[in-house]
Amino acid sequence: MNKVNRIFLALWFFMACNPAKKPAATDVVYQPIALTYATGFTLEKANNHYRVKVITPFKGATAPLTYVLYDRQGQKPAVQADAYIATPVKSIVCTSTTHIPLLDYLGESAALTGFPSLDYISTASVRTRIEAGQVAELGVDEALNIEKLVSLQPEVVMGYSLTGDFGQFNRIQEAGIPVLLNAEYLEQHPLGRAEWLKLAGILFNKETMADSVFNYIQNEYLQALALAKTAGEKPTVMSGIVYGGSWFVPGGRNYAARMLGDAGFTYLWQQDTTAAFLPLSFESVFNRAHEADFWIGVGSFRTLAELAAADSRYTAFRPYRQHTVYSYNKRIGAQGGSEFLELGYLRPDIILKDLIKIAHPNLLPEHKLFFHFQLP
Repeated sequence: MNKVNRIFLALWFFMACNPAKKPAATDVVYQPIALTYATGFTLEKANNHYRVKVITPFKGATAPLTYVLYDRQGQKPAVQADAYIATPVKSIVCTSTTHIPLLDYLGESAALTGFPSLDYISTASVRTRIEAGQVAELGVDEALNIEKLVSLQPEVVMGYSLTGDFGQFNRIQEAGIPVLLNAEYLEQHPLGRAEWLKLAGILFNKETMADSVFNYIQNEYLQALALAKTAGEKPTVMSGIVYGGSWFVPGGRNYAARMLGDAGFTYLWQQDTTAAFLPLSFESVFNRAHEADFWIGVGSFRTLAELAAADSRYTAFRPYRQHTVYSYNKRIGAQGGSEFLELGYLRPDIILKDLIKIAHPNLLPEHKLFFHFQLP
């Protein structure tokens, strides 16, 4: 008997004497959980665990990341994944302020044990913990203190990445702490970003609560959207400011452009087909937008005088002359953090109502601007 036949016979004998009593990893049956707007991740459920695939963990990614979330009372499933997370999570380190409202809205602020820069956080329930010394400051990007993070022993780190450089995250996982990448910022639909709340719901075994909160946000958004569609005229709007020599405006498929359109504005770059921010010359923006009706989104400027002091050419735009310039930074946290940049991903319904109030004030007579304010 040659060597190949001996190997085949041995394999046949092994399989015949050891019939499979448990399904192989590839035999696990998953039931997909439908998501309405989010396209950046998928949810599937098996008998004893969830499988989460983050389709595009960072811009330009060509392969998904897979996570298995399983009940801590059971065994870790024998299925392939990039990380395994026992639920409900009792402690977490977040790396973006947009993650903080996910905890707050699920009543899980007490689970946060560390964050890169505490001054950026505005959420009241978390600020209380920060002031009590219950949340550690860990440092930003390359200055992230891995040793301090590991000493906290969080059960998961919710991270995000703008590139495929996972150096810091790899070090964290090598220390035995799973890292779950949240790529909500890549979603193009406003409600798609909010729907990432459902993933947080699974982390904390609060799926029903997360669904309920999301359904409320969705209903509020859709009702406001339907109201905006009843408007007759659509005022023109421009956005952005000069930064580093270029004027950055949202592309026509950008999240901000979508919000302006949903609110009943005519966004002056709505025919553009890109989702990124467009770096344009001052002259090109002026040629298209100098007679716009509104200007929304002017960075950190809080008065028209500050805007003019930064660049006197801004005063030539009609919104400047007509005092129809608006900022989204009405709410600044205790240490200077922007509540819009923290809460806005989860509450696009509030943003939409603000924008409708600006474009068509008669449609929402009772609404008071929440994130936005008119520059004096």
